Amino acid sequence: MTKILTGTPVVGGVAHGPALWPGRRPDHSAEALGAGVEIAEDRRAEESARFTEAAAAVAARLRERASQNTGVAAEVLAATAGLAEDRGWIGAASALIAKGASAPSAAVAATEQFAAVFTKLGGLMAERVTDLNDVRDRVVAELLGLPEPGVPTPEVPSILLADDLAPADTAGLDPAATIALVTRLGGPTSHTAIIARQLGIPCVVAVGGLGEIESGTAILVDGTTGEIVVDPDDAVASARVEEYRHHAARVAGWSGPGRTADGVEVAILANVADGASARAATGQPVEGVGLFRTELAFLERADEPSVEEQAAIYREVLDAFAGGKVVVRTLDAGSDKPLRFVSHPDEANPALGVRGDRIALAHPEIRAHQLDAIARAAEESGARPWVMAPMIASPAEAAAFAAQVRERGLVAGVMVEVPAAAILAPAILAEVDFVSIGTNDLTQYTMAADRMSADLAALTDPWQPAVLHLISMVAQAGRGQGKPVGVCGEAAADPYLACVLVGLGVTSLSSAPVAAPAVGAQLGAVTLDVCKEAAAAALATTDPAGARAAAAAVLASDEVRFAASR
Repeated sequence: MTKILTGTPVVGGVAHGPALWPGRRPDHSAEALGAGVEIAEDRRAEESARFTEAAAAVAARLRERASQNTGVAAEVLAATAGLAEDRGWIGAASALIAKGASAPSAAVAATEQFAAVFTKLGGLMAERVTDLNDVRDRVVAELLGLPEPGVPTPEVPSILLADDLAPADTAGLDPAATIALVTRLGGPTSHTAIIARQLGIPCVVAVGGLGEIESGTAILVDGTTGEIVVDPDDAVASARVEEYRHHAARVAGWSGPGRTADGVEVAILANVADGASARAATGQPVEGVGLFRTELAFLERADEPSVEEQAAIYREVLDAFAGGKVVVRTLDAGSDKPLRFVSHPDEANPALGVRGDRIALAHPEIRAHQLDAIARAAEESGARPWVMAPMIASPAEAAAFAAQVRERGLVAGVMVEVPAAAILAPAILAEVDFVSIGTNDLTQYTMAADRMSADLAALTDPWQPAVLHLISMVAQAGRGQGKPVGVCGEAAADPYLACVLVGLGVTSLSSAPVAAPAVGAQLGAVTLDVCKEAAAAALATTDPAGARAAAAAVLASDEVRFAASR
């Protein structure tokens, strides 16, 4: 009997196929783990070494997978590999083994300790619990001689269902085999959701009742509406998939540049994390880079990378888009991305603590070296990149950063991720040459909602009217001063939301490169006035579902009218 479930839509698209659940994780029973059986004292050193070797083997495999990926996928795989060799976690497990615990049971017990701490901290740290549990299971499997856990390779194209997925699993998905992703937990801006968007597969999160669907059950997933149809009518499902395929074919034909139907230019840009992801992005119709995340050069380093090392990495991205716009974000570390060569304070809430620009305030040499490296890469490549700082909260912080950037002949900007920065946008824009709105963090901080909480997924929906009002304030300030206002959060990957953002006054949109054709095609189908009308309709609502529906009513009707007139 047909049944409909609903969740939070993350990546648009329609898919129909059999449900597939991940394979079972290792058995955590006392019997399987050897819990309660004390390891003889003369064997404890050997058992500890066995645990450390297993953790190192898991870390090595994750790093190998990171080297085979690009962008966010490579970044989160590298960070997960770091968890497998985290000194605190290994130390906790080793201490338990020294008291007689078996290596598998010590791995589980140590993880429980850290998971409890991460969960209590909340925010981005709570997001790491899924990653840590994934590392635990991979290490336990290694110790017990079991196959490494993870997502199985389906025999036919399937729709993957899960309570939640570790980024290490999501990053390894094959879009030809896994045609959609649906999770019971998670939020629209989680790492898993971002990677699903990078892969270009339909994705819906925070779906209640998902556990009732058995593997093999035919389901239809609509990643635009968040609808999951269980046991749909085959003819109806096939028709919806075919309709989407025709739409996708039209979208695939879009080749840029970004502009509305009446010729208003809107830069369509890519989010990248390294040279490899930048070169891959050139295969999409993007005009440049709107967000170059530089964290990958720093993660898992025991010491700070030299100016020469950094410059070589930055040069790869500048060379990939020679002559094009490249916006570099300075180091956004801290919270869930700690630096090994910096002593981070113990914080009750790291997501609201020393991260982003605030690390540079405590360690100014790190920023100075990074800006020197960017300047060197710019000189060597003949480019003039735009450079922006994350987590700016005041005009004074913006002014101090801008002065350092301009000293090196670069274009200075800042990220607007903190509500205070949006509220004070006129004063901040007076200090810089441009701003870029990071909608993922701006949404989380505006709504005071952990982006990983399934219970709060509606609050972290980028269609939240409160967030749209803040974006409108920033865009209005940009228009008043004649300065560019971009969006580099995942909101820019939603074709309808992209139109709303342009209607609010945003001048550039940057997201996963694979999203560019859909966004560009949708913008090209409507006029600026219609974008403004859709924005006004969304602002007049009080919840994300209402905002989405109000904008869609305007944009869909105009798209039909415009298509008929051509």
